[in-house]
Amino acid sequence: MSYRVEHCAIVVLAAGMSSRLGNPKQLLIYHGKSLLKHTVDAALQTPMRPVVVVVGANSDAVKKEIKKMEILIEENKGWQEGMASSLRCGLEAVQKKSADVDGIIFMVCDQPYVTQSLLDSLLLAQHETGLPIVASSYEDKLGTPALFHKCFFAELMKLKGDTGA
Repeated sequence: MSYRVEHCAIVVLAAGMSSRLGNPKQLLIYHGKSLLKHTVDAALQTPMRPVVVVVGANSDAVKKEIKKMEILIEENKGWQEGMASSLRCGLEAVQKKSADVDGIIFMVCDQPYVTQSLLDSLLLAQHETGLPIVASSYEDKLGTPALFHKCFFAELMKLKGDTGA
């Protein structure tokens, strides 16, 4: 089976409450713009579409921050369940919007150093290796952004709680 991703979407997970911080982390300003805008800008600079942003806690304020951007905003009504529900919500939105998507890069909204180049390199690495999952690596750990081939979509839909992919 070929795992080559030809049509990749991006899902930005931005539904968390940021309870430890006390303010919406998505809206924290870094170098003149919100963390969320940094993330969405990087996603929009790639050719990957659709770009879906999953919101939840503080959804009105978060949606207002990105409403003029060329993205699909998906509200996760069950955001309290944890990250898995946002992941499922984003995946469902991508599948409804574009049936030919065969890969998704999942990213979180609080990594302002993620660039278009990094996102493009994930897809390039997937093409070069043929692997169905390609993840970022830092401090000897794998994490987001991470690309998943469609062969994992059904498994991703089974995730529960505060479990990421």
